[in-house]
Amino acid sequence: MTPARTASPRTARAINDRIALELLADRGPLTAGRLKELTGLSRPSVADLLQRLADDGLVRVVGEAGEARRGPNARLYGLAADRAHVAAVDVRTGSVSFAVADLAGSPVDRAVLPVEEAGNGGARDAGTGAGDPAERTAAALEEALRGNGVTGLHTVAVGVPGLIDPAAGTLGRSAALPAWHARVPAALRERLGVPVLLENEVNLAGIAEHRLGAARGRDTFVLLWLGHGVGAAVVLDGALRRGASGGTGEIGFLPVPGTAGLPTATDCDGGFHSVAGAEAVCALAREHGLTATPYDPADGARAAEAVVRSAAAGEAGGAGEAFLEALAGRIAVGAAAVASVLDPGCVVLGGEVGRAGGQALADRVAQRLAGLSPLATEVLCGTVEGSPVLGGGLVTALDAARRELFNPR
Repeated sequence: MTPARTASPRTARAINDRIALELLADRGPLTAGRLKELTGLSRPSVADLLQRLADDGLVRVVGEAGEARRGPNARLYGLAADRAHVAAVDVRTGSVSFAVADLAGSPVDRAVLPVEEAGNGGARDAGTGAGDPAERTAAALEEALRGNGVTGLHTVAVGVPGLIDPAAGTLGRSAALPAWHARVPAALRERLGVPVLLENEVNLAGIAEHRLGAARGRDTFVLLWLGHGVGAAVVLDGALRRGASGGTGEIGFLPVPGTAGLPTATDCDGGFHSVAGAEAVCALAREHGLTATPYDPADGARAAEAVVRSAAAGEAGGAGEAFLEALAGRIAVGAAAVASVLDPGCVVLGGEVGRAGGQALADRVAQRLAGLSPLATEVLCGTVEGSPVLGGGLVTALDAARRELFNPR
């Protein structure tokens, strides 16, 4: 029988250091005594640990625990959050938004960069010069970092529509996406000189809901994204699933009843997208006598978001109720297909339409879903504040930064 191996002193120190750093990142400043309670380490071990982390520039004294306490035992130790920064970028057809945070996850800056001409076949979309949207994105982020005095950018996470090759980490070419989308990662790497992680934007939103929102504490769930297009992020046993070609969750291509035809390998018209995408939501609203701004691809899901929010708030009366019921029926068809294959036990409605509908829409979808599927499936609305794509991007970039930095000597 092979004897069990024990960790070497060096490995044990590294493990303890990482645990302490994660506690400081998650719970804020702590005293040495509180760290002792949380880690189960002895007082001398905690003292040595804090000294090592201070020497590595990862921890510093940030104050004292209370007015009545003074001296070493009252010192509050905090994560040196300015040791490194991360950024997230959300690439859309008509705009790019980005956010910057420090090592503790505290926000530093956030901005939206309009991208006119993007995706319209204009000259700037085809070029790679100063007017190229990819170059403008990299320059705008660089300027934001400089304006905030950030010099230690560690990682950038980029969310884009479309398939991400899980092996190469590159965006698959799609005629439906502007050509400049694929150039954003390279432009950021070249200008900023840091690692750039590329991920499907719905997957990033799913990560945000898993770590920060409605699915927090759940090991298995599916985020159903309802916006300009539709998609899904699948988390099984605590892990995001991307599939062999990065196509897990491409439910816009899911054949469903009620459409004029079937989707093809290059066009999701005739699939779930045709009944639950923003354009279809606006058309459904007009069918029920509601005023919906004519759909404009450049505005993404704004018109659909507005009419769904109004209906969910009860502002549209009986017509709004009927519209929500009809929309819930459509969404439930897609949710039932997901449930029948994955049995996730929980579906979170995200995207502009899902969040605008709130729990009022989620409850209606749950009721319809219960009549379509024998599998018990809770339906929730997304709760991440702000942009879930940027939120998931920051979480992803922070994970990468902490994996490297939270393994001190």
